[in-house]
Amino acid sequence: MVNVAGPADKIEPSFLEVSTNKYKGILSWLLTVDHKRIGILYLFSMMTFFSVAVVFGFLIRLELIAPGRTIMGPQMYNQLFTLHGIIMIFLFIIPGLPAVFGNFFLPIMIGAKDVIFPRINLFSWYLFITGGLIAVISTMLPGGSADTGWTFYVPYSVRTTTNVIPALAAAFILGFSSILTGLNFVTTVHRMRAPGMTWFKMPLFVWGLYATAWVQILATPIIGITLALVIVERFLGVGIFDPALGGDPVLYQHLFWIYSHPAVYIMIIPAMGIVSEIIPVFARRTIFGYRFIAFSSLAIALFGSLVWAHHMFTAGMSDTAQFVFSFLTYAVSIPSAIKIFNWVSTMYKGSIQLDPPFLYVLSFIFQFSIGGFTGLMLGALSVNIHLQDTSFVVAHFHYVMFGGTGFGIFAAMHYWFPKMFGRMYNKKVATWAWAITTIGYNALYFPMFIMGYLGMPRRYYDYLPEFQPYHVASTIGSWILILGLIIMFTNLIVGMRRGKKAPANPWGGATLEWTTQSPPILENFHTIPTIEKGPYDYSQFEIPAAKEAQ
Repeated sequence: MVNVAGPADKIEPSFLEVSTNKYKGILSWLLTVDHKRIGILYLFSMMTFFSVAVVFGFLIRLELIAPGRTIMGPQMYNQLFTLHGIIMIFLFIIPGLPAVFGNFFLPIMIGAKDVIFPRINLFSWYLFITGGLIAVISTMLPGGSADTGWTFYVPYSVRTTTNVIPALAAAFILGFSSILTGLNFVTTVHRMRAPGMTWFKMPLFVWGLYATAWVQILATPIIGITLALVIVERFLGVGIFDPALGGDPVLYQHLFWIYSHPAVYIMIIPAMGIVSEIIPVFARRTIFGYRFIAFSSLAIALFGSLVWAHHMFTAGMSDTAQFVFSFLTYAVSIPSAIKIFNWVSTMYKGSIQLDPPFLYVLSFIFQFSIGGFTGLMLGALSVNIHLQDTSFVVAHFHYVMFGGTGFGIFAAMHYWFPKMFGRMYNKKVATWAWAITTIGYNALYFPMFIMGYLGMPRRYYDYLPEFQPYHVASTIGSWILILGLIIMFTNLIVGMRRGKKAPANPWGGATLEWTTQSPPILENFHTIPTIEKGPYDYSQFEIPAAKEAQ
């Protein structure tokens, strides 16, 4: 694929040992402009926020194990599920893959030495940290944290006496971080590609980041303005959304979902890019339908921006609008189906290696397919009337977001861990962690489909006794899931500290990042490489599994 100057086996100081500035210790990280260090800053800060949100989710499920009060009252319950949603959506799922693995690998995968705006890149991380800290600190202020749900629906978000403004301000700041990251990635892809790196020689993860970046740039300002208007309404009593003052709460829903449904694709498109990277490596086959997968990423970003009102079928809209948005909901499933078809076709007759990254990808495909099919059910007008605002919607959302994007993040962590840290984790422990996590995940969320179909409302603090068996099963599933997560993260942390040294290309990958040493040197390459072949040509690489078998 490439000509890279410098011997591949010559080990030079990595970016972990050499800084871009004169400072040492923690300051060399906090003031760095190296895209790889910024990616790791995002990784550790995001996983910290993720752990907090998991604890909140554990407490929510523990409360719901039986009808009536268990461990908390309704006000605390509302605050916990609001914070759980805000942290998971705005601090983990949306920034997860672009901010961590996009920052780390996008420049390397296109043959660049860094992103085009390194200082803006660092500034976006500081915005991310600022927004996250404001959200967490709001829990400690008098009056308690926001209890509106992560959607901040008016008029309640205008009238509640809890600390809604800090939560709104946090989401507003996080939006700026997302916009700056998107601008950086779009410009980097256009201006920093190595010689010979044409559009159709780019890895599919880069295509996913590119499509996502455009959605970040175009859609995020809408939610920023909307949340700012809610702050203005709380401060000044201007009747924008509050019906008591002549405002329109349905207008808020439109503005919120005009961003938040494209945000679903900000979350899932990079995960699809990860899957498109991992399957060819572990199936030892060239990706099937490269151009279709690349264009389907752009198609998902485009059509996904046109279907927002399928969240609002019961809010009141014309029959024509309902028909149009229902039709578009079905249309947007086509490019996703193209991707799944091509992934399965790539695996067909492949020499498959069941290593941990590939196992997480298999879970992704299974769980995302369930989320996609149930999303089509919700897109049908008649079915939506019955299932709207039930736990069926909660299950669908988590199957797409956590079962899809979350497992995509876990797959990326296990796939690129050796390249990022230069060490290997324990594969056997990682496989057990995958199995426990997958079992716990499905035990947690699948019962929600059943009780939602039977009429269990979402977000309710209490419920009728006939729903208790499903809640018990779901709560036990949460314990299994958390056990799997603990094993997974412990294994990665131990591998980071004491794992065996990783070779430059432990999986036998054929994209550009595997031509560098592990971890990469400060500016990635001795000289900018020249690209000669496509991104998934395996003819020049030995297959590790075949070598071991000999």
